[in-house]
Amino acid sequence: MLTAALAGPAYGQTKPTPSKPPQSKAVDTPSTLACGVLKAESSRTASTVQWTISGPSGKTTETGTLKSGPRFECIEGAVLVVEFTSTAGHSFFDAYFADGTNIGYGRQQIDRRGNRYILPVQAKARIAEPFRAAFDYHCRLNMPADPIPPAARADCVS
Repeated sequence: MLTAALAGPAYGQTKPTPSKPPQSKAVDTPSTLACGVLKAESSRTASTVQWTISGPSGKTTETGTLKSGPRFECIEGAVLVVEFTSTAGHSFFDAYFADGTNIGYGRQQIDRRGNRYILPVQAKARIAEPFRAAFDYHCRLNMPADPIPPAARADCVS
């Protein structure tokens, strides 16, 4: 009988109602990543995203309405990768290096196998020697304005 009494509803008590989280017109969600001497920060306010890359050559700030990203990744503690997709569906890849240089490509020019990025072999000459081993290279894009030197083909992965 005691079990039946305890199993029934408790009169005089009201069932708690879940509270709703406060609504906000502009949500600011910052994201940061430190990568050696490089630092990436992003924040989203409403539909706009702003990201800043700080390093030895100063700060670069970009703002846009994105479909996804920016996504930050640190390679070997010295190369900061930023990837994002615009609302038009165009994906971009930027690599910032500890020596202050950077390279950027449309995502269709970049492959990824496992945890390694594969860049066009033409990028290798634009990357300082200490950072070249952080990437693999492909020979798919032999463009008249940026041809692949025959000696560089030996560096290409299949």
